[in-house]
Amino acid sequence: MIKLANLLLSAGLMCCLAMVTPVQAHLEGNTPPPSCQLTHLDGKSAENWEALKGEVIYVDFWASWCPPCVKSFPFMRQLMRDFEDKGLKVIAINLDENVEDAKGFLAKHPANFPVLLDASKQCAQDFGVIAMPSTYLIDKRGLVRHIHRGFRAGEAGELRILIEQLLIEKI
Repeated sequence: MIKLANLLLSAGLMCCLAMVTPVQAHLEGNTPPPSCQLTHLDGKSAENWEALKGEVIYVDFWASWCPPCVKSFPFMRQLMRDFEDKGLKVIAINLDENVEDAKGFLAKHPANFPVLLDASKQCAQDFGVIAMPSTYLIDKRGLVRHIHRGFRAGEAGELRILIEQLLIEKI
């Protein structure tokens, strides 16, 4: 029984590593984000990353069942209030299986930023999302510069500093 459990654990770890390793290599070292086919909650297609060059983008993958996501939404709302006029875009990408779960979450935790759906989960896979929430900071040139997994209130200050640095960079 222990051998079977160890085998299953090893297989599960190998599966996760196989899914994550190539994507992580893609996102290291100031590389463009993967192309994604995302939609708005109403089903309309979202613009691509290329259309947002010149702005700093805070991309946050989240789900309604994620307790740290509840804490990250007030932070993202505050980021928009503080930095939207300086060139920051916050984009939340929902990964729920059922869009109604996302809508229920948003009724309790409203967003003052775009919320998009990744229905196929391909975008999350291509980004290498392995934790909820997962945040990717994209600079004005359109390159992923920072990856942050999870959300703890004590990390908000560090994230703000990274955003401020990206906002003042010249293209």
